[in-house]
Amino acid sequence: MRRRFSSVSRRLGLTSLAIFLAVAAGGMAAGEARRDDLSADDLGRVLAVTAPAADFSRAEPFEAMPGGATTGRKTQGRDVFSTPSANLDSAAGHDFILGNALFRKLWVASPSSTLASDGLGPLYNARSCQSCHVRDGRGHPPEDGNAVSMVLRLARDASTPAERAAFAAHEALNFPDPVYGRQLQDFASPGLAAEGRVAVRYTEEAVALSERETVSLRRPVYAVEALGYGPLDPATTLSARVAPPMIGLGLIQAIHPADIEGLADPQDRDGDCISGRVARVRDEKGAPALGRFGWKAQNATVAQQTAAAFADDIGISTPLADRPYGDCTPAQTACLSRPNGVQKKLGPYEAPDPVLGLTSFYARHLAVPARRDVAAPKVLAGKALFYAAGCAACHHPKFVTRRDAADPALAFQLIWPYSDFLLHDMGEGLADGQRVGEADGREWRTPPLWGIGLTRAVGGQAFFLHDGRARSLTEAILWHGGEGERARTAFATLSRPDRDALLAFLESL
Repeated sequence: MRRRFSSVSRRLGLTSLAIFLAVAAGGMAAGEARRDDLSADDLGRVLAVTAPAADFSRAEPFEAMPGGATTGRKTQGRDVFSTPSANLDSAAGHDFILGNALFRKLWVASPSSTLASDGLGPLYNARSCQSCHVRDGRGHPPEDGNAVSMVLRLARDASTPAERAAFAAHEALNFPDPVYGRQLQDFASPGLAAEGRVAVRYTEEAVALSERETVSLRRPVYAVEALGYGPLDPATTLSARVAPPMIGLGLIQAIHPADIEGLADPQDRDGDCISGRVARVRDEKGAPALGRFGWKAQNATVAQQTAAAFADDIGISTPLADRPYGDCTPAQTACLSRPNGVQKKLGPYEAPDPVLGLTSFYARHLAVPARRDVAAPKVLAGKALFYAAGCAACHHPKFVTRRDAADPALAFQLIWPYSDFLLHDMGEGLADGQRVGEADGREWRTPPLWGIGLTRAVGGQAFFLHDGRARSLTEAILWHGGEGERARTAFATLSRPDRDALLAFLESL
């Protein structure tokens, strides 16, 4: 459904049925995205339940269940992000447990007596998935020089005709540093030098709010210290990325592409200064697909995202990323001379298909916790302010997943991720200058907000945005620029009680 139907319905109070009739009568332009998994009756039901909120005096039906039938029953505690989808059967529950064990598995450098765990590195950032996604939650910036849950991505733009052709065909997202590869590896197997160490310096900047309040924002500047293999290429850009939370990934994959494409408005036809763009990528089979995972929507599926993490972060090869030397480049001959973990009896990969498949299954079925205080008056008032400030224009509240989703447990669920999964220009303040596929150096995918109020409970700290610079939700909002500037200004000019109400709503998610 195009964004214009959503905005018209808000302005004119059209019912979901009226919108449905407009679509059914050919109201959409030829060639616009349409769902192909729904009957006319289903489509009417979907449009009704996903219509924008109009009554903020009470909670919407099923609003407390952000993951539909998959919603986790646990709502507090440090492991609240680590529970399985509530509707998994016993066989799927067994696969979830196996996947959890592999997610936590500590890999070791080759050669080793623990043959099934061979293959770490030789250069790497972490020894397990759990090392970055602690308790399946959000990462954080370096503390005491330890950047294990944040990586520094290295990339340059296309510089040759062949590279430009590969980029145009979506066969490459960008191009690695010729020596250091896709990201800085700050650990190495014994006897091999690590690539370097992330250095971050912050400057504090005061921002004025209403009622003579001020908030200090910290602006990071990144560099690399102790480079062990010579200087970086002058064209290489640096982009810090903290590990995102793992919940709800399978539900995101089950959203029909037409529902995400229908929210895009690259020409800003409705004049709301929001012009989200779809990220076009290739899936694991090389087919054109919609990007929806990663800070810049660079991956189409959970399996792709998982395989990329195995290769780039841990140095483990899988069927989707056959790189037994991880991110080692041809210039790093000492790295390439080390033994790897490929063994004949296990097949051609260090993590053969059962490993990748089970780890991806685990990632797809981490449940979104149930909402807290969903009907509290302060939360409802904050929800109304969230809509009024324009936050919902990018943090799109709800979808209904595909009826024909490959995983039946994820099919036809009303979900509340609060994201449109599109690329948005977020202004110079958040720009990293690094192109990733369709995303330029100022664009980021809208991150889902579900579970954001549990960040501190899970991780013991609360750092937000792609590099963890924001120390609170208030700071995160105040960093919004570009397409988020209007919402940011609306928040900054609210009275203190109204800001507290909006924040209470976010904390309830």
